[in-house]
Amino acid sequence: MPLTAAVISGVQNLVLYETRARYFLVGSNNAQTKHRVLKIDRTEPRDLVIIDDKHVYSQNEVRELLGRLDLGNRTKMGQKGSSGLSRAVSAYGIVGFVRFLEGYYIVLITKRRKMADIGGHSIYKIEDTNIIYIPNDSVRITHPDEARYVRIFQNVDLSSNFYFSYSYDLSHSLQYNLTVLQTSREPSDTEELNTSRCQESFDIFEEEGLPTQVVHGVRNEPYSKYVWNVRLLEKVKDIVHPDWLLYIIHGFCGQSKLLIYGRPAHVTLIARRSSRFAGTRFLKRGANCEGDVANEVETEQIIHDSSITSFTSGRFSSCVQVRGSVPLLWSQDISTMMPKPPIRLDQADPYSHVAGLHFDQMLQRFGSPVIILNLVKKREKRRHEKILSDELYPTITNLNQFLPPEHSIEYIAWDMARYTKSKLCNVLDRLSMIAENVVKRTGFFVNRPDFYCHTLRPDERWGDLGGIVTPNGRLQTGVLRTNCVDCLDRTNTAQFMVGKCALAYQLYALGLIDRPKLQFDTDCVRLFEELYEDHGDTLSLQYGGSQLVHRVKTYRKIAPWTQHSKDIMQTLSRYYSNAFSDADRQDSINLFLQVFQPSESKPHLWELPTDFYLHHTDTMILPQHRHSYTHWWSADVLMFLPLPSDEGQNEENSKKVSVRRVNRFDESIDIYSEFFSPYELTSLDDMFSITMTNSAREFMPKTVGLDPSPFTVRKPDESAKSVLGNKSSKEETVLQRKTAASAPPPPSEEQISSSSEDESDEDREDDTTTSQRSTPIRLSDHSDSVRTHEDPPQRLPPVRETYGLNLSAFPPDDDVIVYRRFAHLGQNQHKVERHQDSKTSERIINLPFGP
Repeated sequence: MPLTAAVISGVQNLVLYETRARYFLVGSNNAQTKHRVLKIDRTEPRDLVIIDDKHVYSQNEVRELLGRLDLGNRTKMGQKGSSGLSRAVSAYGIVGFVRFLEGYYIVLITKRRKMADIGGHSIYKIEDTNIIYIPNDSVRITHPDEARYVRIFQNVDLSSNFYFSYSYDLSHSLQYNLTVLQTSREPSDTEELNTSRCQESFDIFEEEGLPTQVVHGVRNEPYSKYVWNVRLLEKVKDIVHPDWLLYIIHGFCGQSKLLIYGRPAHVTLIARRSSRFAGTRFLKRGANCEGDVANEVETEQIIHDSSITSFTSGRFSSCVQVRGSVPLLWSQDISTMMPKPPIRLDQADPYSHVAGLHFDQMLQRFGSPVIILNLVKKREKRRHEKILSDELYPTITNLNQFLPPEHSIEYIAWDMARYTKSKLCNVLDRLSMIAENVVKRTGFFVNRPDFYCHTLRPDERWGDLGGIVTPNGRLQTGVLRTNCVDCLDRTNTAQFMVGKCALAYQLYALGLIDRPKLQFDTDCVRLFEELYEDHGDTLSLQYGGSQLVHRVKTYRKIAPWTQHSKDIMQTLSRYYSNAFSDADRQDSINLFLQVFQPSESKPHLWELPTDFYLHHTDTMILPQHRHSYTHWWSADVLMFLPLPSDEGQNEENSKKVSVRRVNRFDESIDIYSEFFSPYELTSLDDMFSITMTNSAREFMPKTVGLDPSPFTVRKPDESAKSVLGNKSSKEETVLQRKTAASAPPPPSEEQISSSSEDESDEDREDDTTTSQRSTPIRLSDHSDSVRTHEDPPQRLPPVRETYGLNLSAFPPDDDVIVYRRFAHLGQNQHKVERHQDSKTSERIINLPFGP
């Protein structure tokens, strides 16, 4: 039986060696069996001179090479005291090369942390970086403003939510990656390499004499819109081997484990921030002249039945959403200090040129239908957000009149803020209805065909699901685009509700639940809600300068009172950041993304009165070809709709896919080695698979006897107990009361009938807890045996606090005799048959239980 392994391409371990004339960057694979060498010249004061040694060295060969370099660069031959080759730094990847006013710098990743695992491909977060000046001090030409540019560049904290992977393309969605995944063999001279997709992409070709069949890692040509170091690698892209190129994304990545009766499923959330028209709140609003909008983030949720890890055999599902600013030419005046600067439309766009460019990009990447969920206000005493709503709707109407009706842009306008203030409306119920309609229109991606059980036990929601059904699974066609004014609080809650609806369908498609419906107050939804709150907090910090102000619990109206004070602090923090620090952050982003490149012949970055012309390049030149006002989409978009044209082009043309010839002598690293890192000194307690958030460990209540299913609805107090964890019992009790008082509507009649006994028991228990129980033992009057409730020690109030005294360890013998007599009478009382007449029951002595 052939062994299937994944080619983990890419240099994963680097060591930078230094001489006076050169830097030698030695890179190796994970197993450190193959090495490559980059030679960087240090005698050029301004230019970047890199020589890529095409030879692949073994471990012994690279040691001999370093020994010869050390010997050849010593000051005196045979002198042992001075080394000619010194080790400068160890690293895990190259972020890029950057130049300001002097020579070039190299930016290296010196510390990383594993954040997720998708099909055996690890995703890492950058923890620390090092920027090293390349030219030697003897040839360095100093400039007085160089240090200031370095400080501005380093203000972009690369250790804050930047991610990379050696073998998985993070800039594309899982659907794109798996539909262009190539499986190849060594072809003959007259045989072309197979470049088909879908069904053939998962085939393992067998060839005589090849004991190991190799599956490629997912390494496509990256989508530059979501890659943040494209400009930093542009200088060396055509010089070095592709294994040296490491593309990083900015945004969020989180993964949690959902245990379904011991069967693991990984829930992964990946957010990709756009590197075009990127910036901070108030400084980047609307869209630029190329159709790129501010705060555009593509969020993808991936569900993986992790019983099987590999892409070729496992079951994966993904769903993609997008958030972004209103695609109009608008801004806010921040010249005066005020919480809500006035909104103004900067330029008239009667033919919807900018919006057309934006939706053309979306049709190319996601297909149709593109559904807009506009959450800005429609009714205001003073026109503020309403300005955008009044302008967006005519824009969509104008664009739709030229599109075919079956591919028209769908527009949903809903004033979420107004409905939140109403006591008669449930905001999340309305969002749930919208989410159901959206998921049914766009569908989602699954890399395997439907189970036969979906035919045997069909669900009414499953029949009319959108997307495209293929013999190999399902494809998502179209996307939901959500926006409010800032795309922060309201947008995150709306995306969570859509994600929750899609999660139910994805779990149903993978055969993990029996119907595509999930309810609140279950371990699964609380785990998913925590992921989305971390996702929202991270994006809000990057764009707005503070965490989310309004969360899902706020819109459910079950947030504790302590949350309101936190909301006020977050609002103040956001206001302070926007007023005092956003300008510096914007300069750092412009410099890091190379939107502004320093030069002696133009003003410095801090001397520019505005960065408007940096992000609106078309305003400085006359267009050579005027874009059509009616045919506003690209020429090949309609050819592939409802599929994205990006994926449709890959079906016919595989130039975007990096296809390598492999044979039995090429390296193949199995998924076990990639996942467990046997070549590194690791601790079992620190392994990612153990430290990953687990639904059974972090969310399931610790009470013995509960249903361990993560889809069981927990009562509000149980949910509060599991989330609180190590909080004090007093704070826990207060939160339980508030949560129970503002609990959501009751579940369905089936769940009420199945859990009525448990609810009645818990109600009685809560009553005794509230009244500060004065008795540790309680006899029930309507049972057939003596029932003793012994609560866990941590839930009992202190004896001194309740009674004003401490009980001795052993009670007196006389008290024990009295208690035994009382228990004996109680047992005899409850042994009486229920069919006896009332006269017999009256003869039983009922002793009052009291002090």
